Amino acid sequence: MYGENACPNAQRPPDLPAPGTLVVDTGRGDRVGEFCGVVGPCWSLRPVGGGAAWEAEPHRVRLALLIEQLRARTARLNARSRGEVL
Repeated sequence: MYGENACPNAQRPPDLPAPGTLVVDTGRGDRVGEFCGVVGPCWSLRPVGGGAAWEAEPHRVRLALLIEQLRARTARLNARSRGEVL
């Protein structure tokens, strides 16, 4: 029978965003980061305000909403004005 061995719960991997795209890692409390690239089976994300990159499972990542993008960029600009980020 066709599809007999197919897993019904298998999810299609999400489309690969362009580098620099703001995304949300739902596996880490909706943390916003910039997509950097692919590292093995995971995606590499970097905090918008600077800091160490982390790896996220692609099925737990979604594009950031406009309000989330605005909050992240505002936080980065505020950190930059305080001299915390170049």
